Amino acid sequence: MVFFAHLLGGTAEHIYASNAAYVAAIGPFWNFGTFGVCLFFAISGFVILPSALHYSPREFAARRFLRVYPLFFVLSVLYVALNAATNLYPETNNLTAILAGLTFLNLFAHTEQLTPNAWSLTFEVWFYVFTGAFVFFAIRRPNKLGLAALGLLAVLFIARYPIALYFVAGGLIRLAYDRYDWMRVGRHRLAESAALATCVFISTRGHYDYHWSDFQNAEVPLLVAATALYFGLAVSRNSLTALLLGNRLLRYFGTVSYSLYLVHPYTYFLTRSLFSHAHLFTANVVVSMDAFIVAASAITWILTHLANRSLELWPYELVYHQKIYRSTSQQNAVRTWLGLGTKRFAWLRG
Repeated sequence: MVFFAHLLGGTAEHIYASNAAYVAAIGPFWNFGTFGVCLFFAISGFVILPSALHYSPREFAARRFLRVYPLFFVLSVLYVALNAATNLYPETNNLTAILAGLTFLNLFAHTEQLTPNAWSLTFEVWFYVFTGAFVFFAIRRPNKLGLAALGLLAVLFIARYPIALYFVAGGLIRLAYDRYDWMRVGRHRLAESAALATCVFISTRGHYDYHWSDFQNAEVPLLVAATALYFGLAVSRNSLTALLLGNRLLRYFGTVSYSLYLVHPYTYFLTRSLFSHAHLFTANVVVSMDAFIVAASAITWILTHLANRSLELWPYELVYHQKIYRSTSQQNAVRTWLGLGTKRFAWLRG
């Protein structure tokens, strides 16, 4: 979603900006593609809690670091080198912005992230921090004061960055998924389809930055609610989504999605530059864009696969001697935390 949104939106902004018909035509697709980040946050909320419960705080942090940082670091260094040579983005061409980006402190330093698209990775890392701290204060070493302080920080974070509501929704859906059988095996395909259609319809109507002022538009809270409803129904093994996404090709795209997300801005810029210098962006927008999309996709998939194998999978598997994607007993850990027959966490449930 995000990849094709950037291909269409990027060319609308930098190549065919004067072509009003093209800009208007791709607008809904661009908007829907960028909505993919919101879905990603919901998915993250769903999968991160079990991981935090399954491992000790130190191992959880180490595994998350090896999972995301090697690829991010290499591409960030590439960005810094290119930007130092060209100064295309002077606002990040300084030591403060570079250090803040590499340490994921850019949200608090009020600087931009380095690698294109990595702004969402900064959010992701802080979601890890909040989740790990929550498990620590709620389960590992129960502490009401620590949990209250963490809750206050989480509220302040959401108050500043409402887009985090998607992550919260994903986490709550995970808790319901592990407690209720109907979440895991239910078949509600009509409601699922209606919720998805609502998400598609609203997300195509505009681009939202998720400031609280945006929530004055009734479509924004409705989109958040529709996304939560759709995702809550889609996680069932009998859902329409599970049926449609169950083939090998789409599973592969899912496994390389992180690499694709960080790699494709570079391949997009590379392909766009090649096409521009070769004067391949012509007045025939359809032919030009078809050729551009094919070329950009081919280059992107090749480099994404290489990045996935060498910088995403290899460091993790070298250290832990296991595949990143595998079956675990994390679900039982969640059920234990929920206190099904356990007194240890009764104070959490009131």
